[in-house]
Amino acid sequence: MEKIRCVIMRGGTSKGVFFRENDLPCDIEERKRVILKVMGSPDKRQIDGLGGADILTSKVAIIGPPSKEDADLDYSFGQIGINEPIIDWGFVCGNLSAAVGPFAVEEGLIKAQGLRTSVKVYCPNVGKYLTIEFPTKEGKVVYEGDYVIDGVPGSGAKIALDFSDTAGMLTGKLLPTGNRKDVIEVKNIGKIEVSIIDASMPVAHIRARDFGLMGTESAVELDANKELLHTLEQIRVAVARLIKLDENNYFMPAVALVQEPVPWKNSKTGEMMNPENITILSKLYGARMMHKAYPGTASIATAVAVRLKGSVVHEFIPPSAADSETITIGHFAGLISVDVICREKDSKFWIEKAVAHRTARRIMEGYVYL
Repeated sequence: MEKIRCVIMRGGTSKGVFFRENDLPCDIEERKRVILKVMGSPDKRQIDGLGGADILTSKVAIIGPPSKEDADLDYSFGQIGINEPIIDWGFVCGNLSAAVGPFAVEEGLIKAQGLRTSVKVYCPNVGKYLTIEFPTKEGKVVYEGDYVIDGVPGSGAKIALDFSDTAGMLTGKLLPTGNRKDVIEVKNIGKIEVSIIDASMPVAHIRARDFGLMGTESAVELDANKELLHTLEQIRVAVARLIKLDENNYFMPAVALVQEPVPWKNSKTGEMMNPENITILSKLYGARMMHKAYPGTASIATAVAVRLKGSVVHEFIPPSAADSETITIGHFAGLISVDVICREKDSKFWIEKAVAHRTARRIMEGYVYL
């Protein structure tokens, strides 16, 4: 029986199957067949593979030698369809990326550098770079630490992910339409204002109140609201057409429902969350369902939207957040923070810094049978 070596790792609030590039077939169609078989797709439970039947756990990472002289590694991310035999290679997972550097050290692809190892990673499928910095000691990865991220039990070592090079990830522009706010027409809803930001991934930001939402709703409640999901899908398709993305790729763009922070129940812990010191409350729709936490890449786009005067997001920002470098986003499972500095001059707006912090863990290594 055919078998392939792989590693299962958690990165942030995501979990995925990691491969060394030379362990997979070179032929693109054969590689797709193998990965879908590994993950157990298409099947809503992914019962015959390693997928976890959720967009957070139906992911793969392929790591190999650098194809660019100024990079240390190549990293291709794939979001695996659950009910459909598709793989979306067109973006990067901000959470799973936290495990790329540790994986590379463990696999001997790069060497650790003292107490902090910095890795410049090139993502060939999107033509962008990431810089990942993580703790190491005596040539080995340090996974243990006291850094806590919502949506993951326990704590771990703090890993920094620099996304400052990811403006225009899919569209080539930070503001794909050139506008800070656009108006789209939605059937049975009417005109909706939307702010589209493409930083790490394209996200269309809309007001939660435009759909009668209060911010206290859980992901389960919103997923059960089929009328709302249908409307959000209409918005996703309309935005995809507007910014010239494939409307049939239901992963992109994501749609964020944003509003001023209010108390809400953490879906992981059951505790009531205090809106104090939270910059924005946002619930994300993608892949025809509500995201149960918040993608690391989407957090970059939303944090940049916070800085963008005239955007749908900026209008909800409390005065106390105006001068803070750290943007804290409230989501279903808690909080995610991003350190963001943006500059504006002569009507030009750009990202100077965009750093998120995550943790990672190596869960298992071995062979998966096909």
